[in-house]
Amino acid sequence: MAFLLNENIRVATDSIKGNKLRAFLTMLIIFFGITALVGISSAIDAMKASINSNFTSMGANSFTIRNKETSVRVGRHGKRSKKHPPISYKEAVRFKEEFNFPVTTAVSTMASFAARIKYGSEKTNPNIQLFGGDENYLATSGYELESGRNFSPQEIVGGTHLAIIGKDVETDLFKEKQSALDKIITINNGKYRVIGILASKGNSMGFGGDKVCIIPLTTARQYYGTQDMSFTISVLAKNAQWLNLALGEATGLFRKIRGVPLGEEDSFEITKADNLANMLIGLTSKASTGAIIIGIITLIGASIGLMNIMLVSVTERTREIGIRKALGATSAIIKNQFLIESIVICVIGGFFGILMGIITANLISYNLSSEFFMPWFWIIVGFLVCLAVGLVSGYLPAKRASMLDPIESLRFE
Repeated sequence: MAFLLNENIRVATDSIKGNKLRAFLTMLIIFFGITALVGISSAIDAMKASINSNFTSMGANSFTIRNKETSVRVGRHGKRSKKHPPISYKEAVRFKEEFNFPVTTAVSTMASFAARIKYGSEKTNPNIQLFGGDENYLATSGYELESGRNFSPQEIVGGTHLAIIGKDVETDLFKEKQSALDKIITINNGKYRVIGILASKGNSMGFGGDKVCIIPLTTARQYYGTQDMSFTISVLAKNAQWLNLALGEATGLFRKIRGVPLGEEDSFEITKADNLANMLIGLTSKASTGAIIIGIITLIGASIGLMNIMLVSVTERTREIGIRKALGATSAIIKNQFLIESIVICVIGGFFGILMGIITANLISYNLSSEFFMPWFWIIVGFLVCLAVGLVSGYLPAKRASMLDPIESLRFE
């Protein structure tokens, strides 16, 4: 049995070598199908891991209170549209002072989505996110200091011109490993002294985690404040067990601060960090389903192409089949020969497709600042799919070859 298998594999390999161009084109079809299936699916898995990593760094035991977006009335019987007022500085600070719970509470605001920072002749692109934060902002937002220090409460109250910059800002402004600490930078025409450098978080999923700059909250209010400026409250519980209890207490207190009447819906939103992560992972899961469908469609096309090529191969090798049968080869041996040939083509094309899929996935993973990973699940799936495509595509041509009459085959020109 093993001898027959080795012999069939050898004959299949010789046939592939004898029709190199045809075999190469067939393998190419399988290659692209498997690359699409393994590469895209593995890349989406890398995105999920990156999302989990980023939101885990923010703390699974944290939640955020922010302004509720304007609701829109849909249909005649829908709820009437309602615009909710932004969370004011006084409301946010009052919550921080009155929330007597074993948590860390921070107040922050987005001062600018597109700030430009300068140092000497160097400047960043106008894509730096400028935040105003208090002394607890770094802890609740998941940032860590690589060097330097945090703001002190006195510096927050005094509205000092200090700044903590992200890693990308340091790289853009300070060349040749020059230290950024204690340097005076310009943020939208204002002078600020750098007191801290944030550790890199990676610019994953377009969030730009290192393209940030943080200034004291009171300074942000003074220079970037508007009537509709809204403030965000971030709460970090000591442990995950206290999270729901803290969330309930926070909801009740902030309804009181905002003056929300009993029975009316909240005029603010409370979002847990893991909820947002799960929402994004849900979106990537839908993309993963789409990628699998694209890969399957590509492989269906590849299997049809392979079947057509194998049928042509049977016709071209009719005389060879007749000779093999005349020498004693059974119909089962002939059928196995063509099945193995189809599988060998698929496995070779699939091997390089899986390899390219791994490379593609890890390139995307690298751009997401994630670690190298081996998508074993998709490697196994890709290999099994190759076998399945080889069997399905090769069965009909193999069956046709095994049923040829040896005498008629020998007469074939």
